[in-house]
Amino acid sequence: MQYRIDLSNDEVPTKWYNINADLPVELPAPKNSEGKDQIGTLPQIFVNECLNQEFATDRYISIPKEVRELYQRLGRPTPLCRARGLEEKLNTPAKIYYKREDTSPTGSHKLNSAIAQAYYAKKEGIERITTETGAGQWGTALSLAASMMGIDCTVYMVRVSYDQKPFRKTIMQLYDGEVHASPSEHTEVGRKVLAEHPDTP
Repeated sequence: MQYRIDLSNDEVPTKWYNINADLPVELPAPKNSEGKDQIGTLPQIFVNECLNQEFATDRYISIPKEVRELYQRLGRPTPLCRARGLEEKLNTPAKIYYKREDTSPTGSHKLNSAIAQAYYAKKEGIERITTETGAGQWGTALSLAASMMGIDCTVYMVRVSYDQKPFRKTIMQLYDGEVHASPSEHTEVGRKVLAEHPDTP
């Protein structure tokens, strides 16, 4: 009885599926908090190739060889497991499977996107990436990905999580991430918020 499915190297996907190709309607353009078109500001936030893919309508997008190799070095794809105990408990004829994303070195699926984003940033000559993180999973994934690409990573972590989850901060730092509680004295907006609301969580 098979409880776990692992793909061989030959079965590892070489393309990402792009849902845009199968949507019944075209997605509306991104808007900012004031409802204004945000397309013009996106290149300040995202690398060009990520933007190209965001708006692409091709059903499949090739995964660069270097990204595939990094995925495999980091244990991707994660195993697919059969939840036989749950099937029995539910007394169902259905076959229930779950992905073991907890086997990732960062503990979540977010490394999938982080590796690709850091790869494209490096290709475009970017030397530092900056991001935000709530509980710390995204910041952890991007810190590791940036480190593997040889670029710097600055993470602004929501202050309450920064204070409540010190181990997340430590993991990001182990992956060479520079971590700051947010709001922070390191940014103009952060200084303004802290001046007006010093107890901001």
